[in-house]
Amino acid sequence: MKIALGCDHGGLEHKNAIAEHLKDLGYEVCDFGIYEQKPVDYPDIAIKVCKSIVSGECDRGILVCGTGIGMSLAANKVKGIRAAACSEHFSAKYTRLHNDSNVLCLGGRVIGVGTALELAEIFVKTGFEGGRHQNRVNKITEIENTGGIENA
Repeated sequence: MKIALGCDHGGLEHKNAIAEHLKDLGYEVCDFGIYEQKPVDYPDIAIKVCKSIVSGECDRGILVCGTGIGMSLAANKVKGIRAAACSEHFSAKYTRLHNDSNVLCLGGRVIGVGTALELAEIFVKTGFEGGRHQNRVNKITEIENTGGIENA
């Protein structure tokens, strides 16, 4: 499995630690930056990671900003992306099991590095249950494809 990583200046330490941890676990990592501590606009990084997923270059992505919220907002604007901002174990697990999320967003100013490593590992190791959840994911995709207005 190939994992795309990216961060803004609020998540550099976490992103670097996650990259090393995932490599140690045997995953291939594509690092889309940043590489030094200087301000950057998080949507610029989110789009790079998301493009790698929708193109098939990478299987899943992890984005880190100060809260995880900005990255999730930007990522979810990309067709085919289901991004979830998580700060605890249950959500990181169930966003994969029930939502088939393909991008995990973390907050470098919200959680510690140790928790970030645990959440990243849960996210990449957990599969999608499918079944009754597939219909719900299909409805999310329908909203994405139609703008959600037809069924409102």
